[in-house]
Amino acid sequence: MSRSFCGGIHPSDQKLHTAAKPIATAPAPDKVIIPMRQHIGAPCEPTVAVGDLVKIGQIVGDTNAFVSAPVHASVSGKVVEVAEKPHPVFGTAKAVVIENDGQDTWVDLQPNSNWQSLDVKTIKDLIRQAGIVGLGGAAFPSHVKLSPPPEKKITAVILNGAECEPYLTADHRVMLEQGEKVLTGLKMVLKVLGVEKGYIGIEENKQDAIKHLNSLLANDKQIEVVALECKYPQGAEKTLIKAILNVEVPSGGLPMDVGVVVQNVGTVVAVAEALIEGKPLIERVVTVTGSCIQEPKNIMLRIGTSFEHAVKAAGGFSCTPAKIIMGGPMMGMAQATLDVPVIKGTSGILTLSAKEIETPTQSPCIRCGRCVGACPMGLNPSMLSILGERGVYAKAKEEYDLLDCVECGSCVYICPAKRNIVHYVKLSKAQNAAMAAKK
Repeated sequence: MSRSFCGGIHPSDQKLHTAAKPIATAPAPDKVIIPMRQHIGAPCEPTVAVGDLVKIGQIVGDTNAFVSAPVHASVSGKVVEVAEKPHPVFGTAKAVVIENDGQDTWVDLQPNSNWQSLDVKTIKDLIRQAGIVGLGGAAFPSHVKLSPPPEKKITAVILNGAECEPYLTADHRVMLEQGEKVLTGLKMVLKVLGVEKGYIGIEENKQDAIKHLNSLLANDKQIEVVALECKYPQGAEKTLIKAILNVEVPSGGLPMDVGVVVQNVGTVVAVAEALIEGKPLIERVVTVTGSCIQEPKNIMLRIGTSFEHAVKAAGGFSCTPAKIIMGGPMMGMAQATLDVPVIKGTSGILTLSAKEIETPTQSPCIRCGRCVGACPMGLNPSMLSILGERGVYAKAKEEYDLLDCVECGSCVYICPAKRNIVHYVKLSKAQNAAMAAKK
């Protein structure tokens, strides 16, 4: 039987457009924009200047901060600009612009044919040098996640292959086409953390991926593939842990507080490539889809590729989109321009037509309780929205566990009053952070 968690919703998954399509590779763009902010933590500072010639895989931004990760050139060519550029998350950010020379010249890579002989510190150093961050969306630097405090004993590693966001199928294709790397990367993570047991959580609408990985595992008892109910947000860290291990992360806590580390399947593929091939993170698989895309598909795109170039690689627009989203429809971020670049956390580019965009008028909460039943974290979203709307930010945090909200949007989806609950949650979190900083 598939496993799950309490709460959640069941939106139409809309995955048939791309689920059966093999990963395509887009041609390299004429130029790339490499933002210095592509991860949680300290942003990078450029390590190159205008006029410099760079090779693929060369570090073009870095910092000494521990919670950070370097960024690399994804094409070879000349640095033509270092300036503030459009960013899909922060509006604008400092970026290095590289004009592609068309040569695809790489830096000298340092492959490791026998990664098992590497010690833990070396593996973590290589992961950082490769600029690997979580590819599921949060973009937390992987070497940091693999360095829990000594008092936090890790006993299990979970790979997130749920991909519960509607429309997105990049992780699904990665598991089917790069299954060996998924398993090798997971074993590398297990070695780093000194853990004996790993799990791969996959929603049951991806039976082909479940069967494929199980066939690769054969009699391997170290890794278990777990079928999960198709329910949103099944892929959130805390809900994954609850579904697979039946363990609840305490309020205000992190997965490592219950001895668990969660990684995305694409992230461990990047780890495997970094250790075995010496390859830094310069590209990723992105689902380019939606009703306005001519040929929806999963595409391997270089980091720094513009959304415009990505859309052209999927045949261009079939109609004028009313909304373009980076990510999925539930937690993705709407974009104001196609000039933004693909970053490490870009899992999808979704286009929606005017018919699909619902812009209802918000009305007062009717106290129906549907949001409470849908909330995977067991919160009262109704009260969080009311307190946020009224500016009672501290009470939302102190009495209603504001910071435990993962902003999944289940409450908004189910709300008959069409209240902008996640908006009020984000506002309350920002105001509480500002008050704390002022103090």
